[in-house]
Amino acid sequence: MLEAQGVCKRFGGLAAVNKVDLEIENGEIMGLIGPNGAGKTTFFNLISGLYKIDSGTITFDGKKISGRKPNEICRIGIARTFQTAKNFPGMSVHENVMMGALFGKRGQSHKKVVREVDEILEFVSLSDQSGRHIPDLTLARQKRVEMARALATRPTLLMLDETMAGLNPTEVEEAMELVKKIRDSGITIIMIEHVMRAVMNICDRIAVLHHGEKIAFGTPEEIASNSAVIEVYLGKS
Repeated sequence: MLEAQGVCKRFGGLAAVNKVDLEIENGEIMGLIGPNGAGKTTFFNLISGLYKIDSGTITFDGKKISGRKPNEICRIGIARTFQTAKNFPGMSVHENVMMGALFGKRGQSHKKVVREVDEILEFVSLSDQSGRHIPDLTLARQKRVEMARALATRPTLLMLDETMAGLNPTEVEEAMELVKKIRDSGITIIMIEHVMRAVMNICDRIAVLHHGEKIAFGTPEEIASNSAVIEVYLGKS
């Protein structure tokens, strides 16, 4: 579905992403892990068009997307969330999700959009929060609103950036179930995550970045036993 070949991004003399190759297959949950500062979010920003790559190419469904603008990339089927949930605090939950449902689409009836948003809120278990405003929600629910708005753009690839950070164990379990539910609905997922219990239990494959370079790639079992990954990230314990 998505392929990155030799992707590089520098900030001054620092190579934040250095010659990264990665393939994401249709229908999988791909994990992207590594220490803080490894280049994970920068790599997300390159895919989504927030940053321009210095060299290399990124293709989506066989078409080159590197160099295109974020709004164009979103319209062709790639949606994302951020490390810190970026919702519209002055709007209700329903209005936030409606922003995604209306993005890039013309001629839709208000009734149809409202129905679509209601269905998405039901899907992410936020129907009872529809009229509330963002500051009144827990962190877990704020992150769900952002996921719901991303889903409302009708993506085929969803990029999740630390969706489970800051959540308690029960909320992590609920988030894991939602991620699997999204994948089962036909949406491919790539997720940056530090909660290893989640990564190892729901990801089909995992890529590991360190100092901007991909140092390992494989199944959760392969990554958990990789000596380089243990040394720089997982720890022997």
